[in-house]
Order: sequence, then structure tokens, then C-alpha cells
Amino acid sequence: MVFAQAQDAVTLDPHLATDGFSVNNTSNVFDTLVRYKVDTTAVEPSLAESWTVSPDGLVWTFKLRSGIKFHDGTPFNAEAVKFNYDRQVDPKNPYHTGSFDYAEFTFQNVKSVEAVDPLTVRFILSARFAPFLINMAMFSTGIASPTAIRKYGPDFFKNPVGTGPFKFVEWVEKDHVTYEANKDYWAGRPCIDRLIIRGIPDNTVRLLEMERGSVQMMDQVNPPDYDRIRSNKDLVLYTGPGLNVGYLAMNTQNPPFNDRRVRQAVSYAVNKAALVQAFYGGIAQPAKNPMPPTIWGYNDSVQDYGYDVSKAKQLLAEAGFPNGIDTELWWPNRARPYLTQPQKIAEALQQQLSQAGIRAKLVTFEWGTYLKKTREAEHPMAILGWIGDNGDPDNFLYVLLDKDNAKIGTS
Repeated sequence: MVFAQAQDAVTLDPHLATDGFSVNNTSNVFDTLVRYKVDTTAVEPSLAESWTVSPDGLVWTFKLRSGIKFHDGTPFNAEAVKFNYDRQVDPKNPYHTGSFDYAEFTFQNVKSVEAVDPLTVRFILSARFAPFLINMAMFSTGIASPTAIRKYGPDFFKNPVGTGPFKFVEWVEKDHVTYEANKDYWAGRPCIDRLIIRGIPDNTVRLLEMERGSVQMMDQVNPPDYDRIRSNKDLVLYTGPGLNVGYLAMNTQNPPFNDRRVRQAVSYAVNKAALVQAFYGGIAQPAKNPMPPTIWGYNDSVQDYGYDVSKAKQLLAEAGFPNGIDTELWWPNRARPYLTQPQKIAEALQQQLSQAGIRAKLVTFEWGTYLKKTREAEHPMAILGWIGDNGDPDNFLYVLLDKDNAKIGTS
């Protein structure tokens, strides 16, 4: 089967992945201790067949499945779980070669991990942490072969070895990754023998490949093509509630966006309802919270900024910019669930902002470079987004807004 997405993977190491394109790959190679049930964020056993928690909530003990082997034939056990944890959180660990951006979030409040016996592993927390168990189902906690990590060192990101349903075969970078079925998979042999994940940047081109039969599955369809798919008896369109949010990031470290009034002016200048209607087929909804309404704890009483060009101009003048500002608007050149048609949306934003005197030059980069530059806070304004990892509001509020992550170099 050939699955087409908008971008090739950046990495095949689950501990280093921060983008959905990479995760679509790693999730087929690596298993986690627990996993999400189909169509929910409730967890069920995976590599761990059961678990208990102490009355004070500080000690989580997992009983592991027996007889599981990594794709290289080495055994999965408690020492492998501890090895993977230590690699991510200990900067002095010889295999801590990378940024491991998710580790601080995923293992928040985890003080240590102990291999009690070959099939028992214990996580010791410094304080109760409500999302701990669902975090253990996140892609970034995928268990990799310690032998393979030692063998490949910093090149493990292109030589992945896990316990998952598919084994890595080859990676032709910027084109495709090939996998073969793990015939001995503990949860049952996959129903397909071979999986190829291709990067095809243009949504329309991906759909054409589907219609020709050279691709069997794709994501991120242009909303205007929904009816075209529905009318084709050979294609099926799957839809569901979104677990993501798109946003416009403004760099508050540098003028003019260090002035709150300028940031507010941008908010008033953007007509979100018009963008939803024009580029999302009317199925999205304007965001007024940093998390989507599908997440529990969503506060629908929050009052959104209205679309008010005059108010935007007034705020710019109060901030000392009566003639407006010149800046840059960065946009990612790859479609995302929260950004169906990147260039067209960026151009529409540019036009809307210009009505308020915010003259923005459009700038884009290759996907990996875009992520790196925005992490390093090189952008004035940038279109970004967040796809929920675990269904918990902490995954949005902490990751996007907490001071731990409001620093250069974080995702």
C-alpha cells in the first residue's frame, strides 16, 4: 500500500520527531507501553499488559508482555524501557544525541525509571501528574532497540528499529520510506505486506495519484475537492472532528510585536470567518482558544476578537505607527490539518493585514528549515499550528503557553 502525505519524514527516530509527517512513519515501527483505543484518547494495554499505581500517585508499575522481540531479534524487556527513558532525559547519556523536544513534556514529574525484573518496570514521580498514563501512549515514548541505538549512534534517525507492525526497509530522503510487514508482530500480522509512505507536496497532485491508482491512501485534501471525491465510486472520503489548532505566531522579543497593541491590531485585522469559508469548505471554525473544542475543558465563554479594521488602525497609531508597519509573514510550504491550502491562506492573510496598514512580505522555507528557524525565533510573524498528542488540555496549554516552553530552541 502506498500512503501519500504532503512531506517526507524529517526523522525516523520517535524520540526526535516533532512533526506529524515523521510521526506517521515512526508510529508504524515503534510501540509504546500503552496505546490509544481506536477513535478515542482512552488508553489500553500495548507493550505493557497491565499496570498499577500507588495510593499517593507517585509510583506507576507496568507488567510487560513476554516473548516480544525488536526487529533486530533482540529482546524487549524492562531494561530496554529504562534505556529509552535515560537516553531522552539525561544530557550526559552517551546516546543523548539530539534535542528530544518532547521529553520534558512526556516525562514531566518523572524522577526515575527502574527495571525491577525483566518484565516489570517502575516509574517514580516527584509529584502527581494527571496526564502521565495517556502520555505513555504518545509517539515520543516509542520503545527503540537499545542494541540498534548503540550500533547506529546519531544515525539511528535513519535506521529505526522497534517492535511495531512494520519493519524499516529503506528511506529515499525527500521521496519515500519503505516498510515490510512484521510477520511476528505480537498483536497479529499486518494485513498488508508492504507499506510505502511518499511525500507529495501538492494536495491536488496527491489526489490525481489516488485517481490513477498509484496511491491508495492520502491525507489533507483541498476542501473544494470534497465533492469530487464523493462522486468517485472508487474513492472514500473520511472525515472526523479535528484535534488541532492553527495560529499566527508573533515574535514578542523584537519590535514591533513586543508591543501588545500591535499584536492586538493583527488580531482585529484578520477575518477568520472569511478564511474558514474560503479555504476550509466551511467545516472548520474560527479559533478563540489555544485548543480546539474537541478537548475537554474547552472554554466556550471566551470572547473572541472581532474583525475590525478601524480598531486595528487605531491600535497601530496608539503604538506609534500611524502609517502602519512593514514586516514579514512566514508560511509553511506544506499542507497541514490546520492549514489546508498554505500559499492561498498566506496570500489571503497578507491581503487582510494590508487593509489595516500591516504590510507583510511573504516568506517560506523547506519544511525542516521552517521548523528550525521558528524554533530559534527568527520569524517576525509565522503561520504555525499544533496537533493534539493525547487528548488532554495540558498538551495544548502547557506545550504552547507555559514558561517552560516559551524559550528559544523549543517547539
